[in-house]
Amino acid sequence: MNIIPCMTWVKKGVAATNPEKVELTPKELKNILKEKHSELHGDLDEELGEILEQESETKSHFDVLQSDEYQFEKYDEESGDIHCSIGNITMFDTYEKDPLITQDNDDDSEKDDDGIKSDDNLVLIGHVEGDASILEIYVYNETEDSFYCHHDILLSSFPLCIEWLNFDPTESKPSNLCAIGNMTPIIEVWDLDLIDCLEPAYKLGRKPSKKKNVKRIGHKDAVLDVAWNESYTHVLASGSVDRTVLLWDLENGTPVNKITSFNEKVQSIKWHPTETHQLLTGCADKMVRLFDCRDQTVVKSWETSGEVERVLWNQFDSNYCIASTNDGYMLYFDIRQDKPIWNIEAHTKEVTGLILSTSCPGLLLTSANDGNIKVWDIVKHEEPVCVWEKKTKLGALLCVASNPDNPFIFSAGGDNKSHNFQVFDFSKVTEIYKRFEGRIPRNNNHKEMMDITDDMESMILNNVNGSNTSLKRKKKLNKHLKSK
Repeated sequence: MNIIPCMTWVKKGVAATNPEKVELTPKELKNILKEKHSELHGDLDEELGEILEQESETKSHFDVLQSDEYQFEKYDEESGDIHCSIGNITMFDTYEKDPLITQDNDDDSEKDDDGIKSDDNLVLIGHVEGDASILEIYVYNETEDSFYCHHDILLSSFPLCIEWLNFDPTESKPSNLCAIGNMTPIIEVWDLDLIDCLEPAYKLGRKPSKKKNVKRIGHKDAVLDVAWNESYTHVLASGSVDRTVLLWDLENGTPVNKITSFNEKVQSIKWHPTETHQLLTGCADKMVRLFDCRDQTVVKSWETSGEVERVLWNQFDSNYCIASTNDGYMLYFDIRQDKPIWNIEAHTKEVTGLILSTSCPGLLLTSANDGNIKVWDIVKHEEPVCVWEKKTKLGALLCVASNPDNPFIFSAGGDNKSHNFQVFDFSKVTEIYKRFEGRIPRNNNHKEMMDITDDMESMILNNVNGSNTSLKRKKKLNKHLKSK
């Protein structure tokens, strides 16, 4: 397996010029290893106990236990090594560094390579290769025509969605973070300005434990999409396989609203660009719904022909939104009307990518599992015009993203084992550039995100009972424990 399931871009000037490189002392590293070892033991013991408890209710399992085929009676006698191999890692207590390493690699040239320029974009790529799940942080510089992996982060689970955000509850100023939903119910928020880190800045959610008498916080199943509210920066929404949408208060790490008006898994969510209390959702029950999050009411809903894969607002005219489905269709809605304005078959397979140019009105990019990408013109609220299409060599396409600083630059990811990611500069495609060049604003400034300290009406979030999740920053983080 070698696939790109999710990605996003970070605008210029956000990343730290000199990202901090995390280095732990041997004592700190040993303590972290012990903690991880203990956690793994506890989780596996509890899972095994639950399995045995369930199976003991059947006669067949009783017979197995009688014969002790799997030698459960000797389970407690086994060494801890069967659960986690990190217990065998050797620690050098008497050395600041591994005594076998004789060269100092922290030279000036390496420090220069770690630097990020003010005109660099970051591209955040969720990458799954074999059994490894990785967040790769690439640097893209349009002027220098450069693109390289700056650093990467080993993830705990298969990444399904990614969202950039700047809210850190432990910092007064904006940060450079990303939230990742994965195959588990836990959302991880990573600090992109830290190199060689193993621990996220904070997590959203907690698994229950009967043994520890700990109750669940958050989702019960995999998180399929996350959406950050750029106007109310302490609010993050998440949609899950458990058929719910949760609204998280990042100040204390707890879900403060829960939306349950779904009959299937929630696959895509997007905040309204101006009415910041409204949330658009796409669900596998073939419904697109618009919610007012102040009271969780459905403002509008539309039925589609297939499972909704993606939803998207038209930020150039926020009365309109777009949805794509798993049967290849794309629909365009006026939220003031009960039926879609148009509904077309855009691809032959599920439309997994749906993104508008950040500053060029009407320039829409779609991608699908058929391996095709298409550029559409939807500037008029009539049936769209397909301007350009291409069969990529990326395999089945799983995601697309747009550059926040250049209206013509996009990226796509797929499942081709040898070539699964590509950046597209559509300004170099004649038919695309000629059609859209007149719509590019001369002063291509983007709106600045509003901070929660601004004088504005705050979103009403109804608090629910439940214990808080600790969000204390773990500044001392571990280096990757993986072999290259």
